[in-house]
Amino acid sequence: MTASKPPVIQIRRLTKSYGQGDATVHALRGPSGPGGEPLGVGLDIEEGDYVAVMGSSGSGKSTLMNILGCLDVPTSGRYLLDGTDVGHLDEQQLSLVRNRKIGFVFQSFNLVPRTTALAQVELPLAYAGVRSAERRRRALAALDLVGLADRAGHKPNELSGGQQQRVAVARALVTAPAMLLADEPTGNLDSHSTEEVLGIIDGLNAAGRTVVVITHEDEVARHAKRVIRLVDGAIVSDIRQAKVAGPPPALAVGVGA
Repeated sequence: MTASKPPVIQIRRLTKSYGQGDATVHALRGPSGPGGEPLGVGLDIEEGDYVAVMGSSGSGKSTLMNILGCLDVPTSGRYLLDGTDVGHLDEQQLSLVRNRKIGFVFQSFNLVPRTTALAQVELPLAYAGVRSAERRRRALAALDLVGLADRAGHKPNELSGGQQQRVAVARALVTAPAMLLADEPTGNLDSHSTEEVLGIIDGLNAAGRTVVVITHEDEVARHAKRVIRLVDGAIVSDIRQAKVAGPPPALAVGVGA
């Protein structure tokens, strides 16, 4: 019998605290034990899931995103990403994990000024040591999937906000990551561009890509299959919902190795 594949994200008794003594802030704590001690957050996200993480300011959602993205480390507990215990990795190894396992999409696009869309999307592949011709092929394929093949030579100041975010999505998926991690991906977009970007993300998930979106917007969360809500550093609800229909699965075919 073939062993089942482990979850893409597996968290056990995870906590994150800042400060010491009476000034300690428990950004992630989970439920409280008999003595009031934090028992930590537990969470599994399976391959191909589409999860929206919601919460007000101070709820812990940004802290959770930073840990999921290997941008920060927990105070205690375990985090396995695609079967790898990231708590056992050094900084260089964590950098490789971020490059190969996680595709980041940020609210502010994080594009390099005076650099073409093609070069932006090639960048993660350059860091990964992919040869020039292969980088170009994969980057052009990724831009084509987000509808920007004809904008490959354009720089950020020659693109609309929605187009810039679509370049950021192409850059995130070009390494064929285990997870697409999007932090408020439509926060700087108008309603039309928001629907375009969410439609692309929907299509990527429909083709099998695991997606985690950090958001405070209900209209964004409605696109997910599952909505997790955080309050005061603890998960208070984890609900599966009927998902908004997205573009056909063929959208995400052809990206990656």
